[in-house]
Amino acid sequence: MSTYTIDVVKQFSKKPYGRYPEDGEGCGENFRKMWLVPKLREFDHVHVVLDGYNRYGRSFLDEAFGGLIREEDFTFEELQRKLTYSHSLVKSIEALIKDRIEAAAGLS
Repeated sequence: MSTYTIDVVKQFSKKPYGRYPEDGEGCGENFRKMWLVPKLREFDHVHVVLDGYNRYGRSFLDEAFGGLIREEDFTFEELQRKLTYSHSLVKSIEALIKDRIEAAAGLS
């Protein structure tokens, strides 16, 4: 099984913020399109490390992760199988991602 780890702060942006490109280069849409989608299509499993930044906004997380279902046609089941994420200090960020994926899937 092929696995890829994305470290958001080291590989994408030191201060990920906003939903759309007009909010800045480090927005959720850019993260989804530039990192999440290509890696989810290429690898069997993708793990996203969110350490190094503690102020992820709901708009960033919703666009990046919920957008996988709304905009990219991934299913909830597929994401459950292929995607994991972690933040070692702020577990509420993990809970918010779970919530945004479930909301996009119509489960909450």
